[in-house]
Amino acid sequence: MRMDKWVRGCRYWVLTALLISHFSLFTSSVAAQDDPEYRMEVGGGVALTTYLGDFNANLTTGMQGAGALVAKYKMNPRMAFAATMTYGRMKGSSKDTETWYPETAERPYSFSNQLIDLTLRYEYNFWAYGTGREYYGAKPVAPFIALGLGFTYADAHPGTFAASLPVGAGVKVKLGERLNLSAEWMMHFTGTDRLDGVKDPYGIKSSGLLKNTDCFSAFMVALTYDIWEKCKTCNNDR
Repeated sequence: MRMDKWVRGCRYWVLTALLISHFSLFTSSVAAQDDPEYRMEVGGGVALTTYLGDFNANLTTGMQGAGALVAKYKMNPRMAFAATMTYGRMKGSSKDTETWYPETAERPYSFSNQLIDLTLRYEYNFWAYGTGREYYGAKPVAPFIALGLGFTYADAHPGTFAASLPVGAGVKVKLGERLNLSAEWMMHFTGTDRLDGVKDPYGIKSSGLLKNTDCFSAFMVALTYDIWEKCKTCNNDR
């Protein structure tokens, strides 16, 4: 008889513990859903840019410092549209290449041009990005890839304005509930051969969208802050 009472008592406490645990999980999930989501990130970054063209073919040669402004619109935890405006310099010299050019054979050529680039791009995170509280299953670290359209200006002689195709990848890290750190590398393929101020140094005319054109790479570290809290009760967000 005492054994039956002991078994019934154990069942009671086990059932009570299960109810409490389920209730705590339910309340924690509800609390997580009540944490705010944000639509945008704004901030800035520092970068190292490298000119790649007729007078340089090495990613680590002639690196120049640059600064950037960054804004991102987050469609969901895995996708975002980003806009970056970068200001820096590009430099190069015919002395840094082993290629023989008719125009620079007797008179070596070098340049150091200002660079202004505006890029609009699409970012795709390999998994949901966030603190994990505002969106269930989100991770505080997420690698991503990016593809977009850019517009580049270089104050070569003459000044050059060209469209570009930026392609790259990086990683995002949540430093806090609203603070983000990102590191990325982007290659900007332009449609001009005048970023260095010299067109067709081979002396041979060429045609094609990206054939015999200059480009530049940019390695950037950026810090952004979440703004524009998303309304969870709006009809269009259901």
